Amino acid sequence: MTVRIDADLLIPGRGEPVENGTVILEGRTIAFAGPASDAPPTPDVIPTEVPIAMPGLWDSHIHFFGLTTTDIHSTLHTTVAERAVRAAADAADTLDGGVTSVREVGGLGLDFAAAINDGSVRGPNIYGAGRILSTTAGHADGHSFDLDFIESSDGWLGEICDGVPSCLKAVRKQLRKNATVIKICASGGVMSEIDHPIHPQFSGDELRAIVEEAGRADRYVAAHTHGLPGIKAAVEAGCQTIEHGSYLDDETAALMAERGTIYVPTRFIVDQLLKMEASLPRYAYEKGLVIADHHSRAMKTAIANGVTIAMGTDIFTPGSYGQSGAEVRFLQEAGMTPLEAIEASTANGPLTLGPQAPRSGRLREGYDSDVIALDFNPLEASAPWGDPDRVTHVWKSGKQEKQPECRK
Repeated sequence: MTVRIDADLLIPGRGEPVENGTVILEGRTIAFAGPASDAPPTPDVIPTEVPIAMPGLWDSHIHFFGLTTTDIHSTLHTTVAERAVRAAADAADTLDGGVTSVREVGGLGLDFAAAINDGSVRGPNIYGAGRILSTTAGHADGHSFDLDFIESSDGWLGEICDGVPSCLKAVRKQLRKNATVIKICASGGVMSEIDHPIHPQFSGDELRAIVEEAGRADRYVAAHTHGLPGIKAAVEAGCQTIEHGSYLDDETAALMAERGTIYVPTRFIVDQLLKMEASLPRYAYEKGLVIADHHSRAMKTAIANGVTIAMGTDIFTPGSYGQSGAEVRFLQEAGMTPLEAIEASTANGPLTLGPQAPRSGRLREGYDSDVIALDFNPLEASAPWGDPDRVTHVWKSGKQEKQPECRK
Protein backbone atom coordinates (compact mmCIF):
# COMPACT_ATOMS: atom_id res chain seq x y z
CA MET A 1 0.00 0.00 0.00
CA THR A 2 1.29 3.43 -0.97
CA VAL A 3 1.10 6.30 1.52
CA ARG A 4 1.96 9.89 0.63
CA ILE A 5 2.67 12.49 3.33
CA ASP A 6 3.02 16.12 2.31
CA ALA A 7 4.54 18.35 4.98
CA ASP A 8 5.08 22.07 5.28
CA LEU A 9 8.39 21.11 6.87
CA LEU A 10 10.11 17.74 6.56
CA ILE A 11 12.81 16.98 9.15
CA PRO A 12 14.85 14.00 7.92
CA GLY A 13 16.48 12.99 11.23
CA ARG A 14 19.96 13.69 9.93
CA GLY A 15 20.57 16.68 7.72
CA GLU A 16 18.82 19.94 7.03
CA PRO A 17 15.03 20.32 7.07
CA VAL A 18 13.15 20.53 3.77
CA GLU A 19 10.37 23.02 3.24
CA ASN A 20 7.36 21.68 1.33
CA GLY A 21 8.56 18.10 1.63
CA THR A 22 7.05 14.75 0.74
CA VAL A 23 7.48 11.25 2.10
CA ILE A 24 6.17 8.29 0.13
CA LEU A 25 5.83 4.95 1.89
CA GLU A 26 5.64 1.67 -0.01
CA GLY A 27 4.67 -0.88 2.58
CA ARG A 28 7.38 -1.15 5.21
CA THR A 29 9.93 0.92 3.27
CA ILE A 30 10.33 4.59 2.40
CA ALA A 31 10.28 4.98 -1.38
CA PHE A 32 10.92 8.73 -1.45
CA ALA A 33 11.71 11.55 0.96
CA GLY A 34 12.58 15.04 -0.15
CA PRO A 35 11.20 18.17 -1.80
CA ALA A 36 7.63 17.78 -3.03
CA SER A 37 8.74 19.17 -6.38
CA ASP A 38 11.00 16.12 -6.87
CA ALA A 39 8.48 13.51 -5.69
CA PRO A 40 7.22 10.94 -8.19
CA PRO A 41 3.53 11.20 -9.09
CA THR A 42 1.05 9.19 -7.02
CA PRO A 43 -2.20 9.87 -8.92
CA ASP A 44 -4.33 7.29 -7.11
CA VAL A 45 -3.19 8.22 -3.61
CA ILE A 46 -4.84 10.86 -1.46
CA PRO A 47 -2.00 12.61 0.40
CA THR A 48 -2.03 13.26 4.10
CA GLU A 49 -1.16 16.91 4.67
CA VAL A 50 0.64 17.80 7.90
CA PRO A 51 2.60 20.77 9.26
CA ILE A 52 5.67 18.77 10.33
CA ALA A 53 6.82 15.27 9.34
CA MET A 54 9.86 13.55 10.83
CA PRO A 55 11.10 10.03 11.62
CA GLY A 56 9.48 8.17 14.48
CA LEU A 57 11.35 8.69 17.73
CA TRP A 58 13.71 6.12 19.19
CA ASP A 59 13.70 5.66 22.95
CA SER A 60 16.99 3.86 23.44
CA HIS A 61 16.49 3.16 27.16
CA ILE A 62 13.04 2.14 28.36
CA HIS A 63 11.54 -0.65 30.46
CA PHE A 64 8.21 -2.44 30.13
CA PHE A 65 7.76 -3.91 33.61
CA GLY A 66 3.98 -3.54 33.90
CA LEU A 67 4.24 -1.84 37.29
CA THR A 68 1.47 -0.09 39.18
CA THR A 69 3.85 1.48 41.72
CA THR A 70 7.35 2.93 41.68
CA ASP A 71 8.68 0.02 43.74
CA ILE A 72 10.32 -2.43 41.33
CA HIS A 73 10.22 -5.15 43.96
CA SER A 74 6.46 -5.39 43.42
CA THR A 75 7.28 -7.53 40.38
CA LEU A 76 8.17 -10.33 42.77
CA HIS A 77 4.60 -10.76 44.01
CA THR A 78 2.75 -10.06 40.75
CA THR A 79 2.27 -12.67 38.03
CA VAL A 80 4.12 -12.22 34.77
CA ALA A 81 0.84 -12.51 32.86
CA GLU A 82 -0.72 -9.64 34.82
CA ARG A 83 2.29 -7.43 34.30
CA ALA A 84 2.48 -8.28 30.60
CA VAL A 85 -1.09 -7.08 30.05
CA ARG A 86 -0.24 -3.78 31.71
CA ALA A 87 3.05 -3.53 29.84
CA ALA A 88 1.25 -4.00 26.53
CA ALA A 89 -0.94 -1.00 27.36
CA ASP A 90 2.20 0.97 28.26
CA ALA A 91 3.69 0.03 24.88
CA ALA A 92 0.60 1.39 23.10
CA ASP A 93 0.90 4.67 25.01
CA THR A 94 4.57 4.84 24.04
CA LEU A 95 3.65 4.48 20.37
CA ASP A 96 1.00 7.18 20.64
CA GLY A 97 3.67 9.49 22.05
CA GLY A 98 5.56 9.26 18.76
CA VAL A 99 8.06 6.53 19.65
CA THR A 100 8.11 3.92 16.90
CA SER A 101 11.17 1.99 18.13
CA VAL A 102 12.62 1.23 21.55
CA ARG A 103 15.68 -0.44 22.94
CA GLU A 104 14.08 -2.14 25.92
CA VAL A 105 17.01 -2.66 28.27
CA GLY A 106 15.40 -5.06 30.73
CA GLY A 107 11.79 -6.06 31.19
CA LEU A 108 9.05 -7.96 29.42
CA GLY A 109 9.66 -6.53 25.96
CA LEU A 110 11.14 -9.68 24.47
CA ASP A 111 8.19 -11.66 25.78
CA PHE A 112 5.49 -9.69 24.00
CA ALA A 113 7.35 -8.23 21.01
CA ALA A 114 5.95 -11.03 18.85
CA ALA A 115 2.41 -9.99 19.78
CA ILE A 116 3.20 -6.46 18.58
CA ASN A 117 4.82 -7.76 15.41
CA ASP A 118 1.78 -9.86 14.46
CA GLY A 119 -0.66 -7.04 15.22
CA SER A 120 -2.27 -8.59 18.29
CA VAL A 121 -1.42 -5.48 20.35
CA ARG A 122 -0.17 -2.01 19.49
CA GLY A 123 3.30 -0.83 20.32
CA PRO A 124 6.67 0.28 18.97
CA ASN A 125 9.28 -1.96 17.41
CA ILE A 126 11.00 -3.59 20.39
CA TYR A 127 14.70 -4.40 20.42
CA GLY A 128 15.06 -6.09 23.78
CA ALA A 129 17.77 -7.13 26.21
CA GLY A 130 15.92 -9.75 28.21
CA ARG A 131 17.23 -9.87 31.76
CA ILE A 132 19.77 -7.42 33.14
CA LEU A 133 23.11 -8.97 34.08
CA SER A 134 24.10 -8.15 37.66
CA THR A 135 26.58 -9.30 40.27
CA THR A 136 25.34 -10.67 43.56
CA ALA A 137 24.52 -7.55 45.63
CA GLY A 138 24.55 -5.55 42.39
CA HIS A 139 22.01 -3.10 41.04
CA ALA A 140 19.72 -5.76 39.54
CA ASP A 141 19.79 -8.01 42.62
CA GLY A 142 16.78 -7.87 44.94
CA HIS A 143 18.62 -7.02 48.13
CA SER A 144 15.77 -7.51 50.61
CA PHE A 145 14.87 -10.99 49.39
CA ASP A 146 16.46 -14.39 49.80
CA LEU A 147 19.08 -14.88 47.08
CA ASP A 148 17.79 -18.32 46.10
CA PHE A 149 14.34 -16.78 45.62
CA ILE A 150 15.74 -13.99 43.44
CA GLU A 151 17.72 -16.42 41.30
CA SER A 152 14.75 -18.73 40.79
CA SER A 153 12.06 -16.10 40.23
CA ASP A 154 10.56 -15.95 36.74
CA GLY A 155 9.33 -12.44 37.35
CA TRP A 156 12.54 -10.75 38.50
CA LEU A 157 14.41 -8.38 36.18
CA GLY A 158 17.99 -9.43 36.94
CA GLU A 159 20.21 -12.33 35.95
CA ILE A 160 22.72 -12.86 38.77
CA CYS A 161 26.19 -13.84 37.59
CA ASP A 162 29.58 -13.91 39.34
CA GLY A 163 32.88 -14.90 37.75
CA VAL A 164 33.69 -15.29 34.08
CA PRO A 165 31.98 -18.68 33.47
CA SER A 166 28.78 -17.47 35.10
CA CYS A 167 28.86 -14.24 33.08
CA LEU A 168 29.32 -16.15 29.84
CA LYS A 169 26.33 -18.33 30.60
CA ALA A 170 24.23 -15.29 31.52
CA VAL A 171 24.98 -13.70 28.15
CA ARG A 172 24.14 -16.92 26.35
CA LYS A 173 20.86 -17.24 28.22
CA GLN A 174 19.78 -13.85 26.89
CA LEU A 175 20.94 -14.76 23.40
CA ARG A 176 18.84 -17.92 23.70
CA LYS A 177 15.84 -15.60 24.08
CA ASN A 178 17.02 -13.70 20.97
CA ALA A 179 18.03 -10.59 22.86
CA THR A 180 19.11 -7.83 20.48
CA VAL A 181 21.36 -6.14 23.07
CA ILE A 182 22.96 -7.25 26.33
CA LYS A 183 22.35 -5.04 29.37
CA ILE A 184 24.66 -5.05 32.39
CA CYS A 185 25.01 -3.12 35.64
CA ALA A 186 28.57 -1.80 35.86
CA SER A 187 27.84 0.31 38.93
CA GLY A 188 25.32 0.64 41.71
CA GLY A 189 22.09 2.48 41.10
CA VAL A 190 19.27 4.56 42.49
CA MET A 191 16.32 2.18 42.63
CA SER A 192 18.27 -0.65 44.31
CA GLU A 193 18.37 -0.72 48.09
CA ILE A 194 21.88 -1.19 49.42
CA ASP A 195 24.41 -0.55 46.65
CA HIS A 196 26.05 2.83 46.12
CA PRO A 197 25.73 4.52 42.70
CA ILE A 198 29.44 5.33 42.63
CA HIS A 199 30.72 1.82 43.39
CA PRO A 200 31.76 -0.25 40.36
CA GLN A 201 30.31 -3.73 39.82
CA PHE A 202 31.82 -6.61 37.80
CA SER A 203 35.56 -7.03 37.57
CA GLY A 204 37.52 -6.09 34.48
CA ASP A 205 37.80 -9.76 33.50
CA GLU A 206 34.04 -10.21 33.84
CA LEU A 207 33.28 -7.10 31.80
CA ARG A 208 35.66 -8.09 29.01
CA ALA A 209 34.22 -11.60 28.91
CA ILE A 210 30.67 -10.26 28.61
CA VAL A 211 31.62 -7.86 25.81
CA GLU A 212 33.57 -10.54 23.94
CA GLU A 213 30.80 -13.12 24.22
CA ALA A 214 28.15 -10.62 23.13
CA GLY A 215 30.38 -9.58 20.24
CA ARG A 216 30.64 -13.15 19.01
CA ALA A 217 26.90 -12.86 18.32
CA ASP A 218 27.17 -9.30 16.95
CA ARG A 219 25.47 -7.81 20.01
CA TYR A 220 26.34 -4.55 21.71
CA VAL A 221 26.58 -4.26 25.49
CA ALA A 222 24.70 -1.47 27.26
CA ALA A 223 26.27 -0.60 30.61
CA HIS A 224 24.24 0.97 33.40
CA THR A 225 26.73 3.20 35.20
CA HIS A 226 26.57 6.20 37.51
CA GLY A 227 29.98 6.42 39.21
CA LEU A 228 33.12 7.34 37.32
CA PRO A 229 35.00 4.10 38.20
CA GLY A 230 32.20 2.05 36.64
CA ILE A 231 32.02 4.29 33.58
CA LYS A 232 35.77 4.00 32.99
CA ALA A 233 35.76 0.24 33.50
CA ALA A 234 32.86 -0.24 31.09
CA VAL A 235 34.41 1.96 28.39
CA GLU A 236 37.83 0.33 28.72
CA ALA A 237 36.25 -3.14 28.54
CA GLY A 238 34.57 -2.22 25.26
CA CYS A 239 30.95 -1.69 26.30
CA GLN A 240 29.42 0.19 23.40
CA THR A 241 26.84 2.31 25.25
CA ILE A 242 26.92 4.03 28.62
CA GLU A 243 23.56 4.51 30.32
CA HIS A 244 23.06 7.40 32.79
CA GLY A 245 26.77 8.19 33.25
CA SER A 246 26.11 10.57 36.13
CA TYR A 247 29.72 11.22 37.16
CA LEU A 248 31.23 11.41 33.67
CA ASP A 249 34.34 13.62 33.48
CA ASP A 250 36.17 15.28 30.58
CA GLU A 251 38.90 12.66 30.35
CA THR A 252 36.47 9.75 30.10
CA ALA A 253 34.15 11.67 27.77
CA ALA A 254 37.10 12.28 25.45
CA LEU A 255 37.88 8.55 25.54
CA MET A 256 34.24 7.76 24.69
CA ALA A 257 34.36 10.15 21.75
CA GLU A 258 37.59 8.59 20.52
CA ARG A 259 36.24 5.05 20.76
CA GLY A 260 32.78 5.84 19.45
CA THR A 261 31.11 4.85 22.72
CA ILE A 262 27.52 6.10 22.74
CA TYR A 263 26.02 7.94 25.70
CA VAL A 264 22.35 7.50 26.66
CA PRO A 265 21.83 10.04 29.48
CA THR A 266 18.17 9.40 30.53
CA ARG A 267 17.56 12.80 32.14
CA PHE A 268 13.83 12.16 32.00
CA ILE A 269 13.89 9.66 34.84
CA VAL A 270 16.19 11.78 37.01
CA ASP A 271 13.78 14.69 36.63
CA GLN A 272 10.80 12.44 37.41
CA LEU A 273 12.32 10.84 40.50
CA LEU A 274 12.99 14.24 42.05
CA LYS A 275 9.23 14.88 41.92
CA MET A 276 8.31 11.55 43.54
CA GLU A 277 9.40 11.91 47.15
CA ALA A 278 6.01 10.73 48.43
CA SER A 279 5.86 7.56 46.33
CA LEU A 280 9.47 6.40 46.12
CA PRO A 281 11.25 4.17 48.63
CA ARG A 282 13.21 6.56 50.84
CA TYR A 283 16.60 5.17 49.80
CA ALA A 284 15.78 5.75 46.13
CA TYR A 285 14.70 9.35 46.61
CA GLU A 286 17.81 10.16 48.65
CA LYS A 287 20.14 8.61 46.08
CA GLY A 288 18.32 10.48 43.32
CA LEU A 289 19.02 13.75 45.12
CA VAL A 290 22.71 12.89 45.36
CA ILE A 291 23.23 12.17 41.65
CA ALA A 292 20.96 14.82 40.10
CA ASP A 293 23.38 17.74 39.84
CA HIS A 294 26.26 15.47 38.82
CA HIS A 295 24.08 14.01 36.07
CA SER A 296 23.22 17.45 34.73
CA ARG A 297 26.91 18.32 34.49
CA ALA A 298 27.70 14.96 32.88
CA MET A 299 25.32 15.65 30.01
CA LYS A 300 26.99 18.99 29.33
CA THR A 301 30.42 17.35 29.57
CA ALA A 302 29.48 14.71 27.00
CA ILE A 303 28.12 17.30 24.58
CA ALA A 304 31.17 19.54 24.97
CA ASN A 305 33.50 16.61 24.21
CA GLY A 306 31.64 15.48 21.09
CA VAL A 307 30.33 12.18 22.47
CA THR A 308 27.64 10.59 20.32
CA ILE A 309 24.36 10.78 22.22
CA ALA A 310 21.20 8.73 21.76
CA MET A 311 17.93 9.67 23.40
CA GLY A 312 16.65 7.42 26.16
CA THR A 313 14.32 8.05 29.08
CA ASP A 314 14.56 5.08 31.47
CA ILE A 315 10.78 5.24 31.82
CA PHE A 316 9.52 2.47 34.08
CA THR A 317 6.95 4.24 36.24
CA PRO A 318 3.18 4.14 35.64
CA GLY A 319 1.74 7.24 34.05
CA SER A 320 4.93 8.22 32.23
CA TYR A 321 4.57 6.17 29.07
CA GLY A 322 3.88 8.34 26.05
CA GLN A 323 6.06 11.19 27.33
CA SER A 324 9.40 10.04 25.90
CA GLY A 325 9.62 13.14 23.73
CA ALA A 326 10.33 15.22 26.84
CA GLU A 327 13.90 13.94 26.68
CA VAL A 328 14.39 15.98 23.49
CA ARG A 329 13.82 19.09 25.57
CA PHE A 330 16.29 17.93 28.24
CA LEU A 331 18.95 17.36 25.57
CA GLN A 332 18.46 20.93 24.36
CA GLU A 333 18.70 22.26 27.91
CA ALA A 334 22.05 20.46 28.22
CA GLY A 335 23.43 22.31 25.19
CA MET A 336 22.24 20.60 22.03
CA THR A 337 20.63 22.55 19.21
CA PRO A 338 17.08 21.47 18.31
CA LEU A 339 18.35 19.64 15.21
CA GLU A 340 21.09 17.89 17.20
CA ALA A 341 18.55 16.77 19.81
CA ILE A 342 16.25 15.45 17.08
CA GLU A 343 19.12 13.54 15.50
CA ALA A 344 19.93 12.02 18.90
CA SER A 345 16.28 11.00 19.18
CA THR A 346 15.94 9.51 15.70
CA ALA A 347 18.97 8.71 13.55
CA ASN A 348 21.28 7.93 16.49
CA GLY A 349 18.92 5.42 18.08
CA PRO A 350 19.78 2.50 15.77
CA LEU A 351 23.50 3.10 16.41
CA THR A 352 23.00 1.71 19.93
CA LEU A 353 22.35 -1.73 18.41
CA GLY A 354 25.46 -1.99 16.26
CA PRO A 355 25.22 -4.89 13.79
CA GLN A 356 21.65 -5.58 14.93
CA ALA A 357 20.48 -2.10 13.90
CA PRO A 358 17.65 -1.75 11.40
CA ARG A 359 17.65 0.93 8.71
CA SER A 360 15.58 3.28 10.76
CA GLY A 361 15.47 6.73 12.32
CA ARG A 362 15.74 8.71 9.08
CA LEU A 363 13.41 9.86 6.33
CA ARG A 364 15.43 8.45 3.48
CA GLU A 365 14.79 6.07 0.61
CA GLY A 366 15.20 2.45 1.68
CA TYR A 367 14.68 3.13 5.38
CA ASP A 368 11.85 1.80 7.53
CA SER A 369 8.45 3.44 7.05
CA ASP A 370 8.31 4.91 10.57
CA VAL A 371 7.05 8.49 10.44
CA ILE A 372 5.33 10.88 12.82
CA ALA A 373 3.61 14.23 12.35
CA LEU A 374 3.55 17.08 14.87
CA ASP A 375 1.30 20.09 15.28
CA PHE A 376 4.20 22.22 16.55
CA ASN A 377 7.54 23.33 15.18
CA PRO A 378 10.21 21.21 16.94
CA LEU A 379 12.94 23.64 15.89
CA GLU A 380 11.64 26.27 18.28
CA ALA A 381 13.30 26.40 21.70
CA SER A 382 9.94 26.31 23.49
CA ALA A 383 8.60 23.31 21.55
CA PRO A 384 6.16 21.29 23.71
CA TRP A 385 8.02 17.98 23.57
CA GLY A 386 6.59 15.24 25.75
CA ASP A 387 2.88 15.92 25.18
CA PRO A 388 1.53 12.89 23.29
CA ASP A 389 -1.48 14.86 22.08
CA ARG A 390 0.83 17.09 20.04
CA VAL A 391 1.85 14.03 18.00
CA THR A 392 -1.02 13.97 15.52
CA HIS A 393 -0.08 11.04 13.28
CA VAL A 394 2.03 7.92 13.65
CA TRP A 395 2.95 5.49 10.89
CA LYS A 396 4.89 2.38 11.86
CA SER A 397 6.10 -0.05 9.20
CA GLY A 398 3.93 1.86 6.74
CA LYS A 399 0.72 1.36 8.70
CA GLN A 400 -1.05 4.34 10.21
CA GLU A 401 -1.23 3.74 13.95
CA LYS A 402 -2.53 7.15 15.04
CA GLN A 403 -4.50 9.93 13.43
CA PRO A 404 -6.06 13.12 14.84
CA GLU A 405 -9.47 11.68 15.67
CA CYS A 406 -7.77 8.98 17.75
CA ARG A 407 -6.21 11.40 20.21
CA LYS A 408 -6.65 10.55 23.85
